[in-house]
Amino acid sequence: MFGLEILSIQDMDELLQESRDFDFPVSQIIHQNSTILAELKPSASLTLNDLLLHEHPQIQQFTGCISNWVDTESENSVLQKQSERLIQMQVQYSVHLGLERLVFELPLKITNYARIISQALDSVYYTKIVIRTRLDQWENWNKLRIMCGHHAKLGLALDLSGDLDDVGQWIAEPVKLIFLPTGLFLKNAKGFPVLSKKHQEFMRRLLLTQPDIVISSLNVPHQENMGLVHYKEYCQYLFSTLPKPDVIDRFASGYHDYLQAPLQPLMDNLESATYQVFEKDPIKYQQYEKAIYQALVDRAQDLTVVFVVGAGRGPLVDRAIRAAQDANRKIKLYALEKNPNAILTLRQRKLDDWRDSVQVYHCDMRFWNPPEQCDILVSELLGSFGDNELSPECLDGAQRLIKQGGISIPCDYTTFISPISSAKLYMNTLDFGDLKHTETPYVVKFRQIRELSKTKPIWKFEHPNNEPMMPLGHPHFNTHNTRYSSVLFDIEHDSLLHGIAGYFESTLYKNIIISIHPPTHSPGMFSWFPIFFPLRKPIHVFAGSQLQVNFWRCTDARKVWYEWNVIPIVNGKEVVGDASVVHNPQGRSSWIGLQ
Repeated sequence: MFGLEILSIQDMDELLQESRDFDFPVSQIIHQNSTILAELKPSASLTLNDLLLHEHPQIQQFTGCISNWVDTESENSVLQKQSERLIQMQVQYSVHLGLERLVFELPLKITNYARIISQALDSVYYTKIVIRTRLDQWENWNKLRIMCGHHAKLGLALDLSGDLDDVGQWIAEPVKLIFLPTGLFLKNAKGFPVLSKKHQEFMRRLLLTQPDIVISSLNVPHQENMGLVHYKEYCQYLFSTLPKPDVIDRFASGYHDYLQAPLQPLMDNLESATYQVFEKDPIKYQQYEKAIYQALVDRAQDLTVVFVVGAGRGPLVDRAIRAAQDANRKIKLYALEKNPNAILTLRQRKLDDWRDSVQVYHCDMRFWNPPEQCDILVSELLGSFGDNELSPECLDGAQRLIKQGGISIPCDYTTFISPISSAKLYMNTLDFGDLKHTETPYVVKFRQIRELSKTKPIWKFEHPNNEPMMPLGHPHFNTHNTRYSSVLFDIEHDSLLHGIAGYFESTLYKNIIISIHPPTHSPGMFSWFPIFFPLRKPIHVFAGSQLQVNFWRCTDARKVWYEWNVIPIVNGKEVVGDASVVHNPQGRSSWIGLQ
């Protein structure tokens, strides 16, 4: 939606007329020339002569602006109190009018101002409050939103005036409005308004989050080509030049920055629709087929026994058959599945498609006793964090099925993490209103985030696993799959740390990989989104400082869980007072069941 602000217009009907080609007008609530501040008494109230906005059939279209000439930080206590009182009256009047949105302008000094806004946030129900902030005011904005307790009704109105040298942090902020002053625009060869290349690039990044846009002008231009509607048309053109969604974005439509609980593959039986979604990913299965093909070619034996464990509805079975045909190799193929519903689909496919070329078994791979061992064990048990869907535990139980010298596809997977800022993801965890959801990892298709340092690996799993291990059923049978990693990150930007992003990279066979790790992401693969580990309380970090991130993969006889914490380091010293708590101790909030 597009709004219009004309600062010189001090008449509501005139502004409505000028903004007829826009979706909503933006206006001060009180006249700029009002003398109410000088005359205000404790018992005073607004008068019609003070008001620019008033009762009107179209009043709810307006976005109202709190007077920016008040001084809530004045050393003159009378002026300070009068300013505070005037803001309170404007907020109350805006609520009375039913305005959907109220704009406060961010001043240089904000301590008392933040207290007043905090009061306003608690006094409104329908009305949303946004803070008009210039590009060079991130520190002040950050201070204000922290003082306001990261309130859910507090948003950002970003004024694109100012320096564009380091604007990446704004992508991670809750930008609801973009103010574009007409003075920001250049003229093209035909005399129409355009933005600089830098502003265009930044705007396209912001437009992906679909904020409303306000064209802000001091007055009504008289030049024909510079009419205010042309600024709107140019912004509409910018919208039209956004990159077309690729296959991943089309798949993720509606799920950007949406928190999803990871799957519980051992505890829960997947539905057919879930299998169907994953089967639409052509890249993953192409890579698996390449890996199986190359493994068959390299083995060069008369008959190769292949087990597909966790076969689902059979996509890897199809790929194994095709790989064998292309490699001109004879295989004996077994498909194993524990899901009592999916096994019916596999049996139907055996009747209709595979016939005697595939043997289908219904069992948990950890307890299966097949008629023979395999040369190649194929599985697709990876989660967004690599091991978070219990691939290590499942494959440990299944590796006894592999012959001496046999292989697993995949043969390894590595987990990577990086610290990120994302006000939206943090607020989404707070929306649940409990401890549990601030200590739960989520699968998320990232959009409104800023990565604060390059990713680093924290641990790796390999299969077959040659580590000594206790037998299944022993109280400590899974101890070998615990992990602990402490990683030091160099912070590249002043920011507010909201959590840790997680990714994986997996070797299927030799140099054939699948990856959601950004530097090596498999192009077009959408089966996995990254994982997000939230912090219960955001931490202010500074460019040039460091951040120690500690991660644990823990287990007992019934479950696996993660614990995590962060410690800022400034000038080589741990800032213990700003360190986070250890999240999710003993898996109290989130865990993955082993049964």
